Amino acid sequence: MTESSSSETPLLEVRNLRLEFPTRRGTLVAVDDVSFDIQPGEVLGVVGESGAGKSLTGTAVINLLEPPGQIAGGEVRLKGQRIDNLSHEQLRRIRGRQIGMVFQDPLTSLNPLYTVGKQLVETICTHLDMTESQARRRSIELLSEVGLSAPKERIDQYPHQFSGGMRQRIVIALAVCANPSLIIADEPTTALDVSIQAQIIDLLKRLCREQGTAVMLITHDMGVIAETADRVAVMYAGRLAEIGPVQKVIKHPFHPYTKGLMGAIPTVGQKLGRLTQIDGAMPRLTEIPPGCAFNPRCPKVFERCVRERPDPIPVEDSKVACWLYDEERAMSGSTEP
Repeated sequence: MTESSSSETPLLEVRNLRLEFPTRRGTLVAVDDVSFDIQPGEVLGVVGESGAGKSLTGTAVINLLEPPGQIAGGEVRLKGQRIDNLSHEQLRRIRGRQIGMVFQDPLTSLNPLYTVGKQLVETICTHLDMTESQARRRSIELLSEVGLSAPKERIDQYPHQFSGGMRQRIVIALAVCANPSLIIADEPTTALDVSIQAQIIDLLKRLCREQGTAVMLITHDMGVIAETADRVAVMYAGRLAEIGPVQKVIKHPFHPYTKGLMGAIPTVGQKLGRLTQIDGAMPRLTEIPPGCAFNPRCPKVFERCVRERPDPIPVEDSKVACWLYDEERAMSGSTEP
């Protein structure tokens, strides 16, 4: 079932994704039965607390999980082709060429021993049919496009000679240099000051608008999501709590957890005595309760919540993993799914 309302064929399809980490004490399930689509040119925001599984979901799409983590179930399809079961060499050709990755810390993506230009040229030559001189010209154009001043002079500098914001721009240039269809951006603005954050957000939006690039934007910052995303997926304890159009999720959330998240965000000009507080903490992977994982913290919990785990239920143009909405459908005379 497709989460997007568009009739287009999704660029990315993730179906029933399950990620496991085998340990001496048993198998930990870090992501459990997660499904979503991303359309061409769309920005899907993925939000949640630390440990919710959002970054693992992003790295699983391009199969960069650190051992012993593994994809234990489900499928990942890019342009209709299944990619979660490809060999290392087949995946290497897809990474960079069809899927670009932007990590939170740009120093993890840049080799300190090589100039920025060498890294860009090598990446372009690996994925595109260009000579080194053509790739160098393209690299200078890219550095200019991402807002780097004096790119002709700075292309031969090393990563340590750039500020954090500039390094993040270079990482984005690396991610888009082979014209990928999809960019996975994992906390791309977290370590940056507010003015640089705004520039990076504008850059990602421009790429979507001008090149039709789709973006999976992973962050804990709802302000970044509100400014950038078309739809948003809210994760909790390795599962999707809610997914829907960004303005709907922000202004009229359905899931009690999403309501708590939105209520905890201060609004400029709004006079409030106290912000909403979600009591308790997200459970550890070894202590996820039966039923709905949010039930120990939920103000709306009832008996079914502690017995059965809800799957996402269509509510208007969103999907919500909450029995409250199944009860409403049942009371109105419709049958349970």
